[in-house]
Amino acid sequence: MFKMRCQVCGSTHTIKYGVRKGVQLYRCNDCGYQFRAVSEVSKDELWRVYQQEKQTIKELSGRFGISVSTVKRRLHDIRREWVNPPLGGSGFLHLDTTYWGRGFGVLLALDDATGCPLYVAFVKSETVKDYEDALESVKERGYTIEGIIIDGKQTLFKTFSGYPIQMCQFHMKQIIKRYLTKSPKLLAARALKGLVDKLTGSDGAAFRAGFAAWKEEWHETICRRSVYKDGSMHYTHRRLRSAMHSLDFYMPYLFTYQREDCRGMPNTNNKIEGTFTDLKKNLNNHSGLTLENRKRFINGFFLALTESLSMKKQKPR
Repeated sequence: MFKMRCQVCGSTHTIKYGVRKGVQLYRCNDCGYQFRAVSEVSKDELWRVYQQEKQTIKELSGRFGISVSTVKRRLHDIRREWVNPPLGGSGFLHLDTTYWGRGFGVLLALDDATGCPLYVAFVKSETVKDYEDALESVKERGYTIEGIIIDGKQTLFKTFSGYPIQMCQFHMKQIIKRYLTKSPKLLAARALKGLVDKLTGSDGAAFRAGFAAWKEEWHETICRRSVYKDGSMHYTHRRLRSAMHSLDFYMPYLFTYQREDCRGMPNTNNKIEGTFTDLKKNLNNHSGLTLENRKRFINGFFLALTESLSMKKQKPR
């Protein structure tokens, strides 16, 4: 819980000590000094505490000694607009979209080496056109894309076939887990899950050989059919086949990072997922925001992130 700091001795052993002319008074239990809350706070400081220290409107009111309505008014007057910055250099690009409910999401392009956001756009639903616009914007502003890390939207692999593409191995494991469950009962499914569990530490050639061997060993199970009551025949283990087909589709993109021309490329998109996690943690502390205020908060988050990363880069080593 936030406590006012005494203006004389610096102690935080303070208590509220009444209100005079609408202003909260405080008393220090250590030195006995009585003081009024400091009401002069800059807009930049108010916004920084609101966004980065996860302070609610009520907590800001108590911290700075201003009314709730004044806090709301000052925050409303603060403008935070993201403008895609001029770029340079080259690197590997993370691309992904995160959502809040239906119809509102943020598409982000992130530089792998620095973690800097290169492109931010609000979207209703992620389409191929949205991703094409993101890449075109990044290139037009002077950034050379050496490769792309994405998490499974299949149409993107064909659209961006001109770039080296790495399928996030963590998401590949999650896809297989959804099809097979965490503890599959079928022996063939257990064998496939065991193979995929070792994906992130595998050599590409060894993993492909293991997958081919699995298909050969369990060919009969994979191709087994059952007769339904209406006389039609269907594959018995359809979820197992779906898991196999997913691996077949993504296999050419699972080990791109091991190619000679892609040295330094990550095999997961953990960096962009971590950025989204930080954003949602900060935003979840302010429930009930209007769409306009939510966009302003998100813009402010990425502006602060860019500024923070820029300051770290400037610090002498």
